[in-house]
Amino acid sequence: MRDDENKVRQIELTEVTKLIKEMCIEANHFLSKDVEDSICEAKEKEESILGKQILSQICENMQIAGKEMIPICQDTGMAVVFLEIGQDIHFTGGLLEKAVNEGVRQGYEEGFLRKSVVSDPLIRNNTNDNTPAIIHSEIVEGRNLKIIVAPKGFGSENMSKIFMLKPSDGIDGVKNAVLTTVRDAGPNACPPIVVGVGIGGTFEKCAILSKKALLRNLGERADNKNINELEKELLEKVNQLGIGPGGLGGSTTALAVNIETFATHIAGLPVAINICCHVNRHSTRTI
Repeated sequence: MRDDENKVRQIELTEVTKLIKEMCIEANHFLSKDVEDSICEAKEKEESILGKQILSQICENMQIAGKEMIPICQDTGMAVVFLEIGQDIHFTGGLLEKAVNEGVRQGYEEGFLRKSVVSDPLIRNNTNDNTPAIIHSEIVEGRNLKIIVAPKGFGSENMSKIFMLKPSDGIDGVKNAVLTTVRDAGPNACPPIVVGVGIGGTFEKCAILSKKALLRNLGERADNKNINELEKELLEKVNQLGIGPGGLGGSTTALAVNIETFATHIAGLPVAINICCHVNRHSTRTI
């Protein structure tokens, strides 16, 4: 609901819950067009016969998932939710965090999606509704709310790494960190993968940057010329590793290397590499 343009906009949290429920179901059954197109284009370019077969099976799996409403992957992930909140918004009807988690609960229960979240990392009791979600919120200008739901499976999440490099390590240190992470992941991250890289900030900031990098359109390169060139170089070098589709060899180990950067301290060069399998799921809505 909108008030006059010069007043605060009221958003009822039941609307947020409803959208997040729908987005959890959507993201687990349909990949965004850029991801789908990238996989099918890779099939045509793949040099390995076995690699082509695997990519063909992945494309077929996507079609079946959408047609039959079966999750693209049996690991329907932990829900990661990004919120860009216009500063002229006021939420009504409760607490935003509770509304987000209620949307995730409804989405995973009504969508018959696998519940994979445990309430305590050591005791390991399943919450049975895939909550709580991981919520990243940011205040921005305006009167709109942008929501991104990105279910993250842990086969690839477990292969991700953070490197606290020294400034003297420079760009070669960054390249080595990315290639080492992908090489160590091998077949365990379900390639072809998407590589999200965050450079700068602090320990936690570079990790968030790397996850945000996975949300960028796979056909869209960085605006910064130097980062643009680094993305191209790293993608080429990653694909030269020969890990290939399914980890069985080939020329398509990664579909994209996306890099996001931020200012950092004079004494540090934090680098995070967040690996995502070919099921690079995310759904975006704006209200």
